[in-house]
Amino acid sequence: MEREFSAERNGYLKQTPVSKSFPCQFPPKTKTSLLLDQGVLTNAYSQLLISKGRNAVITLTYAEAMFDQKMEKGNRNVVDGKRLIGISDRYVSDGGNFRMYSPLHYRTFRYVRVDIETKDEPLTIYKLDSQYTGYPFEERTRFISGDPGLQKIWDVGWRTAKLCAVDTYFDCPYYEQLQYVGDTRIQALISMYVSDDDLLVKKAIDDIAHSFFSEGLTQSRYPSRDLQVIPIFSLWWVWMVYDHFILRKEDAFTQTKLNGVENVLRWHEEKMAPKGGMLGPLSWWQFVDWSWPWVDSIRVGGVPPGASKGGSSIITLQYAYTLARAAELMNAYGRRSVSVRYEQMARKIAADVFRQCWDDSKKILADTSEKTSISQHANILGILTDAVESSQQKDLINKIMTDKSITQATYYFWFYLFEAMKKAGLGNEYLGQLKPWYDMLDIGLTTFAENPEPTRSDCHA
Repeated sequence: MEREFSAERNGYLKQTPVSKSFPCQFPPKTKTSLLLDQGVLTNAYSQLLISKGRNAVITLTYAEAMFDQKMEKGNRNVVDGKRLIGISDRYVSDGGNFRMYSPLHYRTFRYVRVDIETKDEPLTIYKLDSQYTGYPFEERTRFISGDPGLQKIWDVGWRTAKLCAVDTYFDCPYYEQLQYVGDTRIQALISMYVSDDDLLVKKAIDDIAHSFFSEGLTQSRYPSRDLQVIPIFSLWWVWMVYDHFILRKEDAFTQTKLNGVENVLRWHEEKMAPKGGMLGPLSWWQFVDWSWPWVDSIRVGGVPPGASKGGSSIITLQYAYTLARAAELMNAYGRRSVSVRYEQMARKIAADVFRQCWDDSKKILADTSEKTSISQHANILGILTDAVESSQQKDLINKIMTDKSITQATYYFWFYLFEAMKKAGLGNEYLGQLKPWYDMLDIGLTTFAENPEPTRSDCHA
């Protein structure tokens, strides 16, 4: 869809329909701007085919969405009164015939602004097209529903997954394009279930394994030229190994990762407090979820109470959660003594966390033994580890889903909320929790966003 516009007040748009289509000619010494709407977000190489127009400058600017004067995106289908801000490719015509221009790296966009400034010669644009790129996942699993909303959620979700997978998995295709383990674990599960393709999954597990450094942890994202370490993401890497083991049972591949699994768990074991059965002070970035605010002074966010100073029920329970799965891995490959030890540690740690952090007056698990803060996260993991007895799990899920005064999980951690719901016998409540996804569809998103509005990334795995 193409629209011509005149720029008003710093580039905010007033729209008029385009009356001509490609190929079209632009006279000498003129300036023209077009706004192109792909209709849905895509990853693609733009392709510009032109003739003549020596020294004409053609600038293509790409964006996920348009911005209004408050720098808010609003409804993604609305462009009036908005402007496009994004990265650009700038081409200068050499005046020859049928010159094809394309960037060296793909672009992510729904909207493209085309600015054309001709000099002494007319310019002809024969084609402005794009070539989609991405890992060639095939949708081999089908979801069919009489509810058009659910069907659209499936379709938009699958598009999101595909755009976040190219030569590696990405957290988002427009911004970092980095393979963060927290995102990647969930992406890998989607890939294996929907496409029955595990090649990129195995590559991701290998990539992260290549990032191990001397302390016995993986980097939080890899490949990356900048070192960043989130110990919890090393635990999620152990889960990736476990997930692939359960869904594919490729013994030769899994066995090469067992020493790495032990290294990650040993690092956490060494951080256990001498008394009390919980993790003590922890180094590096103890990110769990964006539910806790970003602090500019230390440039860190997403860190729950007790994570850095010690005594976090959330991080301690994630360690126990991972120990239990690692016990299964070790047992499957004959490391029986290690398996038994991990299993015993997982049970003891979960029990110790419950003993110290359970608030019996509120019937809920607190974030630390001081019981001054409560989150969905601690209680989700309390259920998944059986730190909270099964007889109490259903009531606990209902409590954390209805009490908005406690720290809420973001979209990312809802994966584990839904897992806890299912474990507690409340799987039938799942469809009632999809309002945030319907809300994203209602404002014109064609992929699912990183966070509720205002969000930075419109496409986040």
